[in-house]
Amino acid sequence: MTLRVRVAQQTGESAAADRVFVRRLGRRCAMSSVGALRRASEPAVRAAFDRLCDIVDDQSHVTLIAQRAQRRVGFLLLLDTLPDEVTALPQGFVAYMAVEPDSRGAGVGAALLAAAEDEARRRGLPYMALMVTEDNAEARRLYDRGGYHTERRLLCKPL
Repeated sequence: MTLRVRVAQQTGESAAADRVFVRRLGRRCAMSSVGALRRASEPAVRAAFDRLCDIVDDQSHVTLIAQRAQRRVGFLLLLDTLPDEVTALPQGFVAYMAVEPDSRGAGVGAALLAAAEDEARRRGLPYMALMVTEDNAEARRLYDRGGYHTERRLLCKPL
């Protein structure tokens, strides 16, 4: 089956189904964004994902949906007007990406990332940025293979 990545529609029946898919998959995968140093309950992390979606929805962004045949297998939320917080340079920022567990390792994440980069280029954005939890080795390998480099680090200390 061919993998296809498309930009989600903003209105209509397909748009509503895309929004439901993003919320459901993101909530199911949200715990992968929590590092080992932080003790967080799954309901709290899911609620934080819902807040992130609300924040993304309130600003300019692109939702990319990966599909095999008619089945949605992943998504990526790309912010396109969030400048880098240190340099104020324009960038594309991956706010969140998730892939169905049974579709991981099959190129879905790489296809979503490539589509996001293409969309950022079309919009004249010179950089792509994202954050990944140190413990998420699978995602870090994807980003390494995609040519991403560590630019900053978030340090954390349990108290």
